[in-house]
Amino acid sequence: MPPDDKPKGPASYFAAIEKKYGRPVDHWLEITRGLRGMKHMEMVSRLKTEHGLGHGHANALVAYVVAGEK
Repeated sequence: MPPDDKPKGPASYFAAIEKKYGRPVDHWLEITRGLRGMKHMEMVSRLKTEHGLGHGHANALVAYVVAGEK
């Protein structure tokens, strides 16, 4: 993949999330969208405690979903 085609920002974590947790990123985004209405760190905490995601991966998913709401 040419350097200009690499995902940037929170989306740059998506391949690692799929590899580590064995589910497509759309699965995680759907779960994250279901948490809308909570504060950012509350969403991160839920993804970590209820789904076993690491902090960086949970934060990237939340940041991506929240950015899409604007």
